[in-house]
Amino acid sequence: MKTAITKTLPILLLTAVLIAPTFAAQVRELGWRDLIKKVVFEDPFESLTPDQLGDLGMVARVRQLKAAGREVSEGTTKEMEEATQRLEKANVDIDGLLAKRAEIRELRKQRAHAVVEDLNGRQVRMPGYALPLEYSGTQITEFLLVPWVGACIHTPPPPPNQIVYVKLDEGIENRGRFTPMWVTGEMTVKAATKNLYLVDGSSGIDVGYSLEASQVEPYKK
Repeated sequence: MKTAITKTLPILLLTAVLIAPTFAAQVRELGWRDLIKKVVFEDPFESLTPDQLGDLGMVARVRQLKAAGREVSEGTTKEMEEATQRLEKANVDIDGLLAKRAEIRELRKQRAHAVVEDLNGRQVRMPGYALPLEYSGTQITEFLLVPWVGACIHTPPPPPNQIVYVKLDEGIENRGRFTPMWVTGEMTVKAATKNLYLVDGSSGIDVGYSLEASQVEPYKK
């Protein structure tokens, strides 16, 4: 019997060595850019400077007011005329850009919601900041993983494809909002809306991904 165990042990050890790297290789480490599906389209507004975007916005607002029959002050009219002159001097196609606003807005929305379907069901590991949603006692059981501090609270929410809803079988200690961490688990690609409770009420946050976490670790580079 001792001889049989002695012969079998090296085989078991070799099998464990071979399986371990294979399992580790199945966990894909992701960055936030990996969650963005490429939606290619020509966005003419991207070539404008911030000042030019401001001037174009001024022209659009005044035109909308006039089209609605609203009274526009002389000062505002003068600002619009000066903005128009600056844009024309820079060869900016004012009418062409304003005509494309709705189309470009819709394309940008599609890009913000576009997810990478190949990540569905994959074991992944990624870093981010935790924004707690649900608790069990003093422990966090659900949170949003976001790419920067302040997202959804102090700044507008990131696009849905830049927010991951995380659920844990076992809660983790609450260390406050926006704790940096690594999260490992199975990714699900599915649109959802999660309620984030704020001081002045709740807000629905659109997410493009969910993660069933098997491991949560403090963030270390």
